[in-house]
Amino acid sequence: MARIAGVDIPREKQVLFSLQYIHGIGPSISRKILADVKIDPTKKVKDLTDEEVSRIREKIDREYKVEGELRKEVSLNIKRLIEIGSRRGIRHKRSLPVRGQRTRTNARTKRGAKKTVAGRGQKRGATKK
Repeated sequence: MARIAGVDIPREKQVLFSLQYIHGIGPSISRKILADVKIDPTKKVKDLTDEEVSRIREKIDREYKVEGELRKEVSLNIKRLIEIGSRRGIRHKRSLPVRGQRTRTNARTKRGAKKTVAGRGQKRGATKK
């Protein structure tokens, strides 16, 4: 496996898709990197020479924030929002959706498993038998 930015990228895949295993590199940045270092995106990682791998590695190190550095910046941004007490910070703190999504029915992933609440079982106006 080729190791770029501290990540072992898959050898059997095309370089275009293998680079996307690095946190902070998506499809468009991956294409841009390969165009800049003049490598065919359809080429498999196992077919890359050491010189080509080092060119990719240098390009990423020079121009992009990836992996640990990027994760650290994002977590510091979230921490700052929480400290200043902004709406987004409060939503992060309570583990709720931050970008205005509805929570009455959806947001199960963010809110966790359903919690049973007493008195919610019957329809309004229904009488017990």
